Amino acid sequence: MRILRFIVTILVVLVLLVTGASVAYNLATSDPNVPVTKLWHGKFVDGTAYREWGSRGRPVVLVGGFLEASFVWDRVAPILARHHRVYALDLDGFGYTVRRGPWTLQGWGDQVQRFIQALHLQKPIVVGHSLGAAVAVEEARRGVASSAVLVDGDALSSGGTPHFVRYALAHSPFLTTAYRVLPQIDWVVQKLLKNAYGPVHPKLNTALLEQWTNPLRAQNGRKALQGIVENGLAGFTSAQLRALRVRALVVWGADDNVDSEAAGRRSALDLNAPFIEVPNAGHLSMLEDPARVAAAIER
Repeated sequence: MRILRFIVTILVVLVLLVTGASVAYNLATSDPNVPVTKLWHGKFVDGTAYREWGSRGRPVVLVGGFLEASFVWDRVAPILARHHRVYALDLDGFGYTVRRGPWTLQGWGDQVQRFIQALHLQKPIVVGHSLGAAVAVEEARRGVASSAVLVDGDALSSGGTPHFVRYALAHSPFLTTAYRVLPQIDWVVQKLLKNAYGPVHPKLNTALLEQWTNPLRAQNGRKALQGIVENGLAGFTSAQLRALRVRALVVWGADDNVDSEAAGRRSALDLNAPFIEVPNAGHLSMLEDPARVAAAIER
């Protein structure tokens, strides 16, 4: 019994020390907080950063996932642009779009719908990667998109975790410390990217790491991350997907270590949608095998 009390006491002391160190670090430092206009010199529509390719054909709107800027479509977009007008945008909270919130499926759905309407795009195909898959389905549900393509994303919400737990995590000093420290540690970023890319990945040099981490310098970036953590992973339930009557397609990397292929196949069944597997590709299948992903989208 004494040993158990001693162990508990040591653990409590360690937690207090780590928490104290985290609070002290946060008080001594600050967020990067750089205006997005200083980081991104490309195009904006109502605060949404975007890029475009092609000049003719049916419009295709590409939406990234968690912590993804539009560069993740760099290899797919030029292929699609042979026959389509292609647009890639940054969701609010990621990339170089102005952080406004709310960081919910409703909020992201409104953002993408405003973007489509502002550019006068008629019933585009909306392609969403990972978290963006739910946004693509939402645009199809609203009738704004003619069809939704889910790339390595099952469009399901996280669910299950009580709100008070998410709130505590979102506003804990540890999230602030992690936000400020981890992007500066190259080996941490490299490890995360290796897991996301899968078996085939480019050289994870300084330039590529900065491409992923530079948007984290954006003004109100931590506030957006806190909102996303507090709201939970945006998406639908399986029952909601089954009730939808939308045209959809699910594309999945066979070696995806972030989201399981089984989850993608279940969502394909729920949506009554075809399922296309991309061999030798991980979670970032559009970067690993852009030709196969582009061909699937053009179906």
